[in-house]
Amino acid sequence: MLKKNRLFTPGPTPLLPQAQTAMASYGAHHRTADFRALFTRVLAGVKEFIGTNNDVLVLSSSGTGFMEASVSNLTSPGDLVLVLTAGKFGERWTSLAKAFGCVVETVTAPYGETISLDEVRRKLTPEIRCVYVQATESSTGARHDVEGIAKLVRGLPDSLPGTLLVVDAITGLGTTHLDVDAWGIDVIIGGSQKALMIPPGLAYGAISERAWQRMERAKSPRYYFDLRKERKSAAKAETAYTPATSLFAGLAAALDYVRQMGDGNLAAGRDALIANAELCAAMTRAGVEALGLKLFAPRSPAAALTAVAAPAGADSTAICKRFREQFGAVVANGQAEMKGQLFRIAHIGYYDYLDTVGVLAALEHVIAEATGNAVEFGCAVRAAQEVYSKAVR
Repeated sequence: MLKKNRLFTPGPTPLLPQAQTAMASYGAHHRTADFRALFTRVLAGVKEFIGTNNDVLVLSSSGTGFMEASVSNLTSPGDLVLVLTAGKFGERWTSLAKAFGCVVETVTAPYGETISLDEVRRKLTPEIRCVYVQATESSTGARHDVEGIAKLVRGLPDSLPGTLLVVDAITGLGTTHLDVDAWGIDVIIGGSQKALMIPPGLAYGAISERAWQRMERAKSPRYYFDLRKERKSAAKAETAYTPATSLFAGLAAALDYVRQMGDGNLAAGRDALIANAELCAAMTRAGVEALGLKLFAPRSPAAALTAVAAPAGADSTAICKRFREQFGAVVANGQAEMKGQLFRIAHIGYYDYLDTVGVLAALEHVIAEATGNAVEFGCAVRAAQEVYSKAVR
């Protein structure tokens, strides 16, 4: 039977056709008026997509590059920072902070759980220079309460040097409501290969005035990821170093597509994109549970992806292999020590109703074969359809 390759991973995600066309046809040099016009349009669009009045930057790197920049530009060796971690990407914040000589305090939660605000309150002190957290922990499918965390951080005494809140929203932007300026998020980070539907290679973010002021005092080494250089260049509609020009063209096309989703309003299109992710996630969770499977993050599930515990006696590595070999569908295994224990189905960006129904129909077959148990074919699809029907009435 014909098998189309389909991505159901939390990054990279399916590519927007209009963006593919734009990337394939773009060839302007980056120090020309043509690229400066494109760059200016992209920065304005990213600012509107994030929903902020703060300055925004787009870097030619993966999202981890902007994460590193959010440590190297905002801290000095010996600074005390607080990392809120409940998965592999929270642990990445810890590794980055230690690499730049920070003293790291942590608030941890078990994999699949979310961060306790009470624990954050107990650990927060005015001496903490930065708080680092994920909006969505995509290794486990859990969503963190960024608004609640932001209230705690902003409630600290407002004395210099102050405490900055840095949010990795690489899988959060475009799947979760995040009111950056009203909540007082100092740095928020996104990645091109997530909700904005283009390949990996661009990281974008918004930076508050508090954070810009901190950069003037921070002593950690930086060169390529010196955000002050990028801000100075952006003021002239340029990048500090050679940008991924074709990806900028793809990003412009993706932002245009999101704007069309909002009938000409990019912020409304972003909200529609979030609503789409929320609905696809709710459909998927219902389908998974109808099959008798357990959600890995049931208390605070993300809209970006659904993490599913491997059924008893089955290995999620084999489940992912069956998806790929039988249906051409790529779902994500667990990471590191979670490999074999869970699989992850994403709903970020260019996913729709038929993608969701299709992956659940495939899941029915995969689970039947992986477990050797009888499965009521259609039960997962029916549960998802019922969620959809109620949502669109």
